[in-house]
Amino acid sequence: MAALEPVNSLADRAPGFVWRLQDESGDATAIKAFGDDRLIVNMSAWQDLDSLWRFVYGGGHLAVMRRRREWFTGMGVHLALWWLPGGTLPTVEDAERRLEALERDGPAPYAFTFKRAFSPVGVEPLAGLAAELALCD
Repeated sequence: MAALEPVNSLADRAPGFVWRLQDESGDATAIKAFGDDRLIVNMSAWQDLDSLWRFVYGGGHLAVMRRRREWFTGMGVHLALWWLPGGTLPTVEDAERRLEALERDGPAPYAFTFKRAFSPVGVEPLAGLAAELALCD
């Protein structure tokens, strides 16, 4: 939890950052997904995949990611990427559907991963979205 505010602050200032899910406390730890109180949802929108990649795998975020197994239990599909039409914001329910589709069907334009990314289809490529779930120990 001590790393949450500094990592969110890094994201807020990162090149290409557009938006992140948060409640009135400034983070998303109280927002639940899949009806499971043990899950923490993290969603953010970025101008492009390159900006998101640089944030996720660079600097302070990567240092925290390397320690995630100390705090979270492993789970199946926990990260889905998809393209957003400009001017829209996703809901947790959107993320749940994308994560389920990725687990069921594998990477596709509807929901994909960094390893198998897709170009925008049928949307103005103004923002990409990442939704990640973490299962707390």
